[in-house]
Amino acid sequence: MSSKHAILGLDIGSSSIRAVIGEVGRDGKMVLLSGVVKPSKGLRRGVVIDMDLAAGQINAVLQSVKDISKSSIKNIYLNVGGIDVHSQVSRGSGAVSRANSEIYKDDIDRVVQTSEAVNLPSNRMILHTIKKEFIVDGVGDIQDPLGMVGGRLEVVSYIIDVFQPAVRNLIKCVEIAGGSISTLIFNPIASALSVLTPAQRELGVVLVDIGYHTTGIAVYEEGKLLHTAMLPVGAGHATNDLAIALKIPVEAAEKLKISYGYAMSSDVPGKDSIDLKKIDISLKGSPSRKFISEVIESRMSQICDLVNAELKAIGRAAKLPGGAVIVGGGAKLPGITELFRSELKLSTQIGLANPVFFELGPQNGVDFMESPEYTNVLGLLLWSQGLNPKPITTSTNSMLKNAGDFIKNFLP
Repeated sequence: MSSKHAILGLDIGSSSIRAVIGEVGRDGKMVLLSGVVKPSKGLRRGVVIDMDLAAGQINAVLQSVKDISKSSIKNIYLNVGGIDVHSQVSRGSGAVSRANSEIYKDDIDRVVQTSEAVNLPSNRMILHTIKKEFIVDGVGDIQDPLGMVGGRLEVVSYIIDVFQPAVRNLIKCVEIAGGSISTLIFNPIASALSVLTPAQRELGVVLVDIGYHTTGIAVYEEGKLLHTAMLPVGAGHATNDLAIALKIPVEAAEKLKISYGYAMSSDVPGKDSIDLKKIDISLKGSPSRKFISEVIESRMSQICDLVNAELKAIGRAAKLPGGAVIVGGGAKLPGITELFRSELKLSTQIGLANPVFFELGPQNGVDFMESPEYTNVLGLLLWSQGLNPKPITTSTNSMLKNAGDFIKNFLP
C-alpha cells in the first residue's frame, strides 16, 4: 500500500510510540490506512533522556511505517507533552490600516503577532497561539473579524510555550530516525480535537489525558480553550506503587494492574485474592484484590486532586456542565470513571475518537476509534486537515524552521 498524499500522526509517549497513517478521502473524512505501535525507550515524562535509545526506537517505528507508506514519514504531525509546558493569556492590538476601515488578513496577523510579544526566557519558545476572541472598536467575542469594519482591532490570545531544548531534542530524534516533521501539537489539544463535541466545548468540559508519566488537561467553555496544564503524575506511577508494595518487578506490576486493577477499592470484595503466579510463574504471594485496588486508587486519587486544583484555580471546580472526558492509556483502568465522578463532582465518561471524522481503510486491521489510547494520534491527523476549531491556530512553523537549523548543526 502506498500513497503520495499520506500523512503520519506520531504520538511519542513515555510508555509507547503510536503511529497512524492517514489520507483524506473523497468525502473529506480521514481514512486510517494503518498503524504501528511499539514500546517507547529513552523518554521519561515526555522528555528525551537517552538520545540513542529514543531515536533507535522511533526509527523502528518509521521503518515499519515505510513498508506501508514511504511518503508519510516526510509529513509527520508530532505530539508535544512533558511537564515543562506553560501557558498565559496575552493581548495584542493595533489600528486598522486601510482608509475604508475594512479589516484584512494582514491586520489580523499583525495584532496576533503583537500578542505573541510576551516575556519568555531565552530557552523557551511559543508552541501555539490560540485566538480566544477578537475585539473591534470595543465589541468583543468576535471569532473572525475578516471583512468587518472598524478603527481598532484587538485580540485575546492563549499562548502555550515549551522548554526549547526538550522540543529540539525530540525533533532531532525524529530527524535522525529519518522522519520530517510538519507541525508540533500539544498533547491534550490534539486529543480534544478528535474527541470533544461542539456541545461539550460550549457547555464547559475538562479533557483529562492520562499518560504513563504525566497527565494533560484541557478545559473548554463557550467553545473556546480556557485552560491547559500538564500534571507530573500518570498511570505508570500506580504501577510503580504496586511494584514497591508487593516487591515485584515493574513489568509484573503493570500486568497485575491491567488484569486485576480497579480504581475504586470500595467496589472490590475484600475476600478475593490473586495468585501472583498467574502473572509470573517465578512470583510468590496472593495479595487481595482490594489491597491492589487501594494502592491504585491512592495514586489515581492524586491525579483527581491535581485536576481539581487546576479547576479551582480558574473557578471551574464542579462547575462544568459538559463534565470530564478521560482519554489516554489510564482511561482503560476499570473504575476510573466512577472515581473521577466521585472526586471531581462532574459527570464523567471515557473519550473515544469521533467517528464522524474518520473511516477505516480496507486493509486496516485495528479499529483505532475503539481505544482511548489513540485519541491523541488521531487528533494529530485531524490537525493536518485544518479541522481544528476556528479559535485555534498554530505558530509552530517558525519554531520548526529554527529547530531545523539548530539540528543541522549536529547532523553530519
